[in-house]
Amino acid sequence: MNEMSSGNIRDLVAYRLSRASETLGEAEYNAAGRYYNTAVNRLYYACYYAASALMLANGLAASTHKGIKAMLGLNFITTGKLHQRHGRIYQQLFENRQSGDYEDFVFCDQELFEQLYPQAVDFVEAVKGLILQQSQVQDIP
Repeated sequence: MNEMSSGNIRDLVAYRLSRASETLGEAEYNAAGRYYNTAVNRLYYACYYAASALMLANGLAASTHKGIKAMLGLNFITTGKLHQRHGRIYQQLFENRQSGDYEDFVFCDQELFEQLYPQAVDFVEAVKGLILQQSQVQDIP
């Protein structure tokens, strides 16, 4: 990351935020097809892309999903830069993704998706807002 120019970092942050928004759309698409396990997985990844953009925008590096989660908690939730509800939704989606990927007989349903979707959207929007506030960059999607 030290070798990246500020323009490259800004472009990568914008890409990751764009990917977060796109992935929310993928979640909706999968839910419409009643693929709720996949839809909830996509909600996690939307938040993950947003969180990784936040880390990059702040000069923080993590190479694992657990690392992103830990850094999000330490640098943004406990400091009050993001609300505790954002930490809770990220944690819940992380756990859903873990169990969906690595455990048997895990089933997400429409009710769970409908509970988690607005919270994931709120998370992504809060992260975008924080990045815009910190960087004064106006061209982030």
